[in-house]
Amino acid sequence: MKKYCLLVFISISVIVFSQYSKNVEKKEGHQNESAFKELDSELPTPNNFRTASGAPGHEYYQQKADYKIAITLNDDKQTITGNETISYHNNSPDILEYLWVQLDQNNFSPDTEGSLVQQESNPYGMNAEEFSKKYVEKKPAFGFNITSVTDANQKALSHDISFTMMRINLEKPLLPGETFVFNISWNYLVNDYLKYGGRSGYEYFPKDDNRLYIIAQFFPRMAVYNDVEGWQNMQFWGRSEFALPFGDYEVDVTLPSDMVINGTGTITNLQENLTTTQWKRWQNAQKSYQNPVLIITQEEAIINEKSRSKQNKTWHFSAQNVRDFAFSCSRKFIWDAMAVKMENKDVMAISLYPKEGNPLWEKYSTRAVAHTLREYSRMTFDYPYEKAISVHADDQGMEYPMICWNYGRPDEKGIYSDATKFGMISVIIHEVGHNYFPMIVNSDERQWTWMDEGLNTFLQFVAEQNMDKSFPDEFNTTDKKYPSRRGFAKDIVDYMSSQQDYLEPIMTQGDHVFNFGANAYGKPATGLNILRETVIGRKNFDYAFKTYANRWKFKHPTPADFFRTMEDASGTDLDWFWRGWFYSTDFCDIAVEKVTPFVLEYQNKSKGIFELTSSKEIEESDYKKFKEIKEYVDALPSEQKTMLSHPKHFYQIEFSRPGKLIMPLLVTLVFEDGTTQEIRYPYMVWRLHENRNLKKFFAFDKALKEVRIDEKLETADIDTNNNTWKK
Repeated sequence: MKKYCLLVFISISVIVFSQYSKNVEKKEGHQNESAFKELDSELPTPNNFRTASGAPGHEYYQQKADYKIAITLNDDKQTITGNETISYHNNSPDILEYLWVQLDQNNFSPDTEGSLVQQESNPYGMNAEEFSKKYVEKKPAFGFNITSVTDANQKALSHDISFTMMRINLEKPLLPGETFVFNISWNYLVNDYLKYGGRSGYEYFPKDDNRLYIIAQFFPRMAVYNDVEGWQNMQFWGRSEFALPFGDYEVDVTLPSDMVINGTGTITNLQENLTTTQWKRWQNAQKSYQNPVLIITQEEAIINEKSRSKQNKTWHFSAQNVRDFAFSCSRKFIWDAMAVKMENKDVMAISLYPKEGNPLWEKYSTRAVAHTLREYSRMTFDYPYEKAISVHADDQGMEYPMICWNYGRPDEKGIYSDATKFGMISVIIHEVGHNYFPMIVNSDERQWTWMDEGLNTFLQFVAEQNMDKSFPDEFNTTDKKYPSRRGFAKDIVDYMSSQQDYLEPIMTQGDHVFNFGANAYGKPATGLNILRETVIGRKNFDYAFKTYANRWKFKHPTPADFFRTMEDASGTDLDWFWRGWFYSTDFCDIAVEKVTPFVLEYQNKSKGIFELTSSKEIEESDYKKFKEIKEYVDALPSEQKTMLSHPKHFYQIEFSRPGKLIMPLLVTLVFEDGTTQEIRYPYMVWRLHENRNLKKFFAFDKALKEVRIDEKLETADIDTNNNTWKK
């Protein structure tokens, strides 16, 4: 009987539910596609290596690669011959079966894979030199010539070269905590970078038959192994830069004795390689905090560039805890320097340049280096190295630890335009600034270009806008503000409004980006400036940014570490911003859709009695609402009525968001008496169901004349034609 009753109950329930289901409208479910959706699904799961707060975890590790390098530069043949000993320390918890070494010079080899992937245009658009180089001349035999790879006992090591990567096949696995020592010998032909391109090489000066060398990526370098992706052995295609471990360097550079050189690290035999006079000047420069001191003057450089010594001289460099090594040398160098005071020490700002760079370089370069060190240190941490060098190389802008090469050259008469001057100062700030990102905050440039270029361009913008601190004679009034090319929100609008076919999210590997400059430099820098000025505020943003820099200096951060730290330290939910600005190509477009005015005329202000009138026909429901308000006010005690503000102008303003990108709503109200009121609604005003239409109601004691959105151009709104309502 109980079973029968149960079956009857179930049958009735099924019939009732079926009938109910027929009467209920069936709708398909949907996934959360809100712009406010948390980034949990995009970011890696926090772990013991990297925490949910964005800080290194208690089991964070990083590998270390120490180098002992000896190279010889042959100026007559433009070749470099070298050998190195690498001590690779396995600080990971993993057993390594092989090691990966980078051979970036192979990207310049004839018929390299790098040249095969480049897009080619109609050759009739080329000039004669470009056409000849591409289709007529035989390309020199660039690229590494590896002559030997041996272990610590000089026994040959098995190795395989794959384009710009070389795998060292270990005879036995490298266990956690162990160190593997091996040797590589090599040579290569140095390229004329103005003719064949590249981030290093030489510039030839035919008038005095001299070369100015900027030498980098000149030795086989260890790749990064970490907890994020194992070995970073992505090939070097010429654009996306480098991922490198930290280490200690001892480097001997042998070159003609009449050449001047400087580079990464301390020159331990500097005094013996300078004249007595030059050494005294160098000591004086270390005490000069206001103006650069010439170590080698232009007159001395002109004499020196005429020499052709057959003797060689060796310069010894020592550098600790750096991720790379580079140097520059020439007979043509003028050398000046000044001291920059940090909190606990002094740092030397240095410039090397040929006479072709003057008078521009002598006037601005070293002062720009000093300004960069002061501004970047203020925003991050005190510069930890002993020096920062700016080298003048035509048509260059490239960075390495403690040294960089920069463009900006006057004409043959020494005349230069403002564009040349500002371009030269900006590139110096940018390349010197790379000492912080990524030379110290050591992100993976090969994978995430924006983490060094974007963050650095943002700090470059901050430094440029504070240029009056170091150049008061030229930037001491508001109308002489530095003309920054990237950073202002208005300057990214054209890119943001481009056809979607030509846009990629910032979170795209650099080799796959169509508009590289805007994507990797301009857009992330602008986004950070919007966060600082419009979303978070300077105080909290600067605190969070400095927290990130200090957490990850001399370490390997990822995008998730940056995103999480900025939220954690600023106390601001920014998932909506990262999602919109970094993970999508959405744009900002906010509009004033409609303004509906209502007027309340007072019959007796002292008693708070008013009647509703309107300059337009009004809805019956609106009239009833105001009538209710009238009745409420009329019933107030007399003492409360005297405290009433008596507004008589009421407005309902409707805003819309044609663009999908979330931004704060920045409203300026202009009244008929000429006064204004600014209301800055936070981004959360758009939060409910991604409401793209928003209504706000206002009560004023004076008439509204105009409504403006984002009149200071803070949000990169792509269409300002819909940003204004006028009465």
